[in-house]
This record gives sequence, structure tokens and C-alpha cells, in this order.
Amino acid sequence: MSGLHLGFIVDGNRRWAREKNLPTLAGHQKGFDKVEMVIEELAKTGEVDYASFYLFSTENWNRAKEEVDYLMKLAQKKISSMTKKLAKNNLRCVIMGSEEHVPESLLKSLRECEEKTNNCTGMTVCICFNYGGKLEIAEAAAAVAKAGEKITPESIENHLYHPEVPACDMIIRTSGEERISGFMLWRAAYSEFLFLKKYFPDIEESDIKDILNEYKNRNRRFGK
Repeated sequence: MSGLHLGFIVDGNRRWAREKNLPTLAGHQKGFDKVEMVIEELAKTGEVDYASFYLFSTENWNRAKEEVDYLMKLAQKKISSMTKKLAKNNLRCVIMGSEEHVPESLLKSLRECEEKTNNCTGMTVCICFNYGGKLEIAEAAAAVAKAGEKITPESIENHLYHPEVPACDMIIRTSGEERISGFMLWRAAYSEFLFLKKYFPDIEESDIKDILNEYKNRNRRFGK
């Protein structure tokens, strides 16, 4: 499965916390912990070249200020610790999303994560933070126009966030919801979809094996 790109829509953190009578914020903490676990398990398989995680969308700013502020602080803390682990395990990290509204201290941590893992040659981890699929395409089209190029699928693709990141082969969403929520709109054109009923904080190592097996059993025709 050379070049395999799996995308994860991290969903269900808040519902997981509520059902356990925990503070909502505890769900986000657990969710971030499980992102690290999924990265480690995917890297171990040697079968995945790219793993993308939808952690914060451009629409998430509409949530309660307390929750958003907590998420910004938690993200900074987790990204800083994750940077060391990624570099140690030869995993590269790229950040996909808009810098608008993101606190400068968090932006610094995100940039450092990219810089310190830039020369790593293992699996690439794509952190989609303050990300919106429509915004990515709009910004790519604007970049094409600014460069004076003809707008074509190829030229837009060349101006997406980190254009070296290939299309998603499979997109996995947890929590039982069955929608894409603006994730990887361009790269999802021929993606396979897998909707898991469990919340992201409940995802386990065994799920990674099941996801890969499910992908292997799909018949991808790409419109043929």
C-alpha cells in the first residue's frame, strides 16, 4: 500500500466526556492523547505514508470562548510534546490550515513542529488546525490567479496547503456521524469512507488493524 494516506475526522470528544459525567474539556484531553496513540500505531505498521488529523475547523471558533481558549492552550501543550516524539521516531509533521485568529504562541509551536521534523523521512503527519476545505480551495485559486496561471484542476492542486500531500485514500470519522464536515474536500474526491460508531477517545490499537484491513478489502475504481 505504498503512498497510503489515511485521514481522521476526530469527532466525539465532547459526547464521550458527557456520557462519562466528565467535564467537556476532559474529552478534548483524551482525544489528543488518542491522536498520539493512533500516530504511533500507524507508524509501526509501515503501511501508511500520510496520516491526517482534523483537529480544529474554521467553524469551531463559534464554540464557547472557554472551550476554544482551552483548546488553544491544550493544542500548544500537546504540539510541543508531540514535536519531540515525532522527531525521535523520524516522523515528519506538516500543518494545514489558516493562521488567522490562531494565538501567536500556538502558531510558533506549530511552525517549530514543522521545522524540527522537516528532514524526517518516515510517515508524514498532517495536522489540520483552523482548517476548512472550502477555504483551502479558495486560497489555492487565489494563488493561481496571483501567479497569472490558468485555473485548472492541476494548477489548483499545485497551490493547496502542502501540495506534496496526496489525495486521501480513506477518510475515517468517529462518533457515528456520517458527514465530511469540510475535511480535505479536494483530496477526498475519490476517497473511501469509514464511519466508526465509537467516539474518538474510545479508539484502540486494534481499531488501526481493522481500519487497514477494511481498506484492503475495498474495490477502488476511480470512476472506471
